[in-house]
Amino acid sequence: MNGDLRVLSGGDGEPLLILLHGLGATADVWAGWRPTLADRWPGRWVAPDLPGHGGSAPLPEYTFEALAAAVRPLAEAGDRTVVLGHSLGGVVALALAAAGAPVTVVAGLGIKVAWSDEELDRAQAMARRPVTWFGSRDEAAARHLRVSGLSGLIDDGDPAVDAGLSEQDGRWRLALDGRAFGVGAPDVAGLVTRSPAAVILARGEHDPMNTDEQLAGFGVPVVTLAGLGHNAHVEDPERCMTLLDEITAADRPGAGRDHG
Repeated sequence: MNGDLRVLSGGDGEPLLILLHGLGATADVWAGWRPTLADRWPGRWVAPDLPGHGGSAPLPEYTFEALAAAVRPLAEAGDRTVVLGHSLGGVVALALAAAGAPVTVVAGLGIKVAWSDEELDRAQAMARRPVTWFGSRDEAAARHLRVSGLSGLIDDGDPAVDAGLSEQDGRWRLALDGRAFGVGAPDVAGLVTRSPAAVILARGEHDPMNTDEQLAGFGVPVVTLAGLGHNAHVEDPERCMTLLDEITAADRPGAGRDHG
């Protein structure tokens, strides 16, 4: 644990890489990155459960700024820090940089940048739902995988699923604080503009949450990961190293930070 956050970590030295998961998931979705990071990342890495997820404490209210503030002490623990976030975690990474946290590069993977009123209403309705208790772990695990978008990508017996569940008196529920669904639509353009750090946006080629054209409109480098979908980081960690290489290049001394 790191304060109110459950944190996984590995490696040693600088730079520090912070990995932020998406809505409904936990830090354990980065487990497949461990072998590759050991071979290809020169420093250490940390992966927290975002507030209200897994083993991390909930927030009184969920905003991108509040989520970023909770993660900020991790960023301040390194002399050189870069942040890679998926979906919600990507927005939190951008909010962290926009708030002036000491990071040199932020990368957002799979961020949904266009929201309809219907989608926002549906998210708010989910945020208002009472906690659902299940009579078995299997039922709760199936629900966790659906909510996190990981059905078919992670087996229900995977330790990453256990990290997303909570058991009490023989009943099971998601560890996720459902109020996190009410975080709203991100102002990606504003966050990118306010970021003093270099910004990279990325997506899986088959991600239905965004398009190449949408991401290109923000005026920063865009990495498209061929053959992958929304959860590219889980589908094929090795093929995501293209993105890690872009982050490494952007973190080099003298690399450009101007994204207009």
